[in-house]
Amino acid sequence: MRFERKRTRMALVAATALPLVAGALALSTQSASADQPSGRQLLTGTKPQWATAQADRGATADSAAVTVRVYLAGKDAKGLAAYAKSVSDPNSADYGHYLTAAQTKAAYGPTTAQVSEVTAWLQSAGMKVTASNQHYLTVTGDVAAAEKAFGTELHNYSKSGHVYRAPTGTATAPASLDGAVLTVTGLDTAPKKSTHDDELPPPGEVFKNAGPFSTYYGSKIADQYPTAYGDKAPYAIQGYTGDQLRAAYGAGSYTGKGVTVAITDAFASPYIAQDAARYAKDTGGQKYKKGQLSQVLPSDYNSTEDCDAGGWYGEETLDVEAVHAVAPDANIVYVGGASCFDDDLLDALNKVVDGHLADIVSNSWGDVEANETPDIAAAYDQVFQTGAVEGIGFYFSSGDSGDNVASTGVKQADTPGNSPWATSVGGTSLAVGKNDKYLFETGWGTLRAPLSADGKSWTGFPGPYTSGAGGGTSKYYDQPFYQRGVVPDSLALANGGGVKQRVEPDIAAVADPNTGFLVGQTQSYPDGSLQYSTYRIGGTSLAAPVIAGVQALAEQARHGIAIGFANPLIYSQYGTSSYHDVTDHPLGQGKGLAVVRVDYANTVDDSDGTIVSLRTLGADASLHATVGYDDVTGVGTPAKGYITSSLPPRHGQ
Repeated sequence: MRFERKRTRMALVAATALPLVAGALALSTQSASADQPSGRQLLTGTKPQWATAQADRGATADSAAVTVRVYLAGKDAKGLAAYAKSVSDPNSADYGHYLTAAQTKAAYGPTTAQVSEVTAWLQSAGMKVTASNQHYLTVTGDVAAAEKAFGTELHNYSKSGHVYRAPTGTATAPASLDGAVLTVTGLDTAPKKSTHDDELPPPGEVFKNAGPFSTYYGSKIADQYPTAYGDKAPYAIQGYTGDQLRAAYGAGSYTGKGVTVAITDAFASPYIAQDAARYAKDTGGQKYKKGQLSQVLPSDYNSTEDCDAGGWYGEETLDVEAVHAVAPDANIVYVGGASCFDDDLLDALNKVVDGHLADIVSNSWGDVEANETPDIAAAYDQVFQTGAVEGIGFYFSSGDSGDNVASTGVKQADTPGNSPWATSVGGTSLAVGKNDKYLFETGWGTLRAPLSADGKSWTGFPGPYTSGAGGGTSKYYDQPFYQRGVVPDSLALANGGGVKQRVEPDIAAVADPNTGFLVGQTQSYPDGSLQYSTYRIGGTSLAAPVIAGVQALAEQARHGIAIGFANPLIYSQYGTSSYHDVTDHPLGQGKGLAVVRVDYANTVDDSDGTIVSLRTLGADASLHATVGYDDVTGVGTPAKGYITSSLPPRHGQ
């Protein structure tokens, strides 16, 4: 389920006044043009594409209430982007010369004078500033005041059977503010349902896997079922644990000691501490030290029903347990958003940056690029650039629907991982063999064929597409410098028009739910009870925290020197032994891969029987894992040499 302008968990899932040095945003704030009113700065992207003349239902009442956020660009937006590039580029003399949060604010944050001038402009239009921080002003007023402030009318528009408010034209700010305003959000209302709720709901309904299982890839063959690709297929594994993932991605003796990983999601599981502790104990993982897992939470929550708050508990559980499994000595700080909407998730990201809570930030949420608007993209890019300057890197799931055609009808990439300032993490199907030996990976993409009624064949073999790692070419961002010479032109130019653009993902890790990770979580059972149980899960929502854990190991290997924004370093090692080069056919061209999966019909137990299906691996919609860079796995997955190849900054810190 996806919502416009609302982020969804992945697994269970800038309109700036500056040229982006590392990959320009195609829909950036424009300079003076024929469409720009005299004496005004265009805030590009503030008029949504769905607000068409055909959908216009007339002017919004002047007295209707308006609440918006006016994001501040800071005093040197161009300088912020330029330094974010140079401090992250291994070939730059600035590499690794990070600033503290205080130094960043002093160098690039908004000045007192800018805040005063923006406040005065809004107040002169009849609006009221109700809250402010170094990133934005929260502003309230009526429609008449908002129209005066932003130089555009507000009308009602029909969209998907509903009526929402939106600007009739691009919002503007006075040119006399000299670019102090980055963007404004909230002028359009689709589909921002927000009901205040201080109480979080109980966990989501229980999901458990049926057996039989393999304990490692191929350990138990499904002999009683039909063949596939010329042989009997193995059962899906019960779920990999930390030792298997650490071995697959070359952890060696590194444990993440001295490193902190932040995780952002919406809401917060009331059971995370007890679930994580029990899971570690039951699976033979390392016990959490006192204070090793902490949470930074909002004062209250909103949109709990619209966002399915209870469903996010499993996301937090997966992220925390996966990071700890890969980097058992790393500290983990969970930073919860007040809802699954952009403004609240941006607040969570800004908390990490403002307090420098961690060097590595894992984010298993996102949306399709068609639902992104440049106003929100600008706000995300600004926080990513600020993080880069401080030595903080952001890792995002690339999506769980391949090219997104099956789910949206349009081939497109996912966001915020489409930003050239974020690391997009793709997904694989992982085979770990006996004694934790790495066997192979293929790009995650699944076809499903159920067992026939007579049990003698797989119905419709190999079956329809179900899910797979997200990837593709952005329609919003130009190609960043670090992808030049690595990403094939066939991908970079896939949108036509002759302009090379940003391609996702950058790197990858295990994501296939059929070769996924075992998690332990308190869930709601049919009898109304809450019980702890384990189940296998995947998605690029798994891949992102796994890569975050691997990065914690790499930072430890660098003696605690932060990797920061990782993409320039990731691409500088392309084509070396640091990566497993993942392809669709790891066993040879034409040799198909599949596992047999048995599921409870009611997701809980066998009282309603089980469903047997064959899951073909390595078939990701129209995307293909090829030799070299591809839009399923990026440059590949970490190999044994990856952790120690991430050398510390050559010029010191």
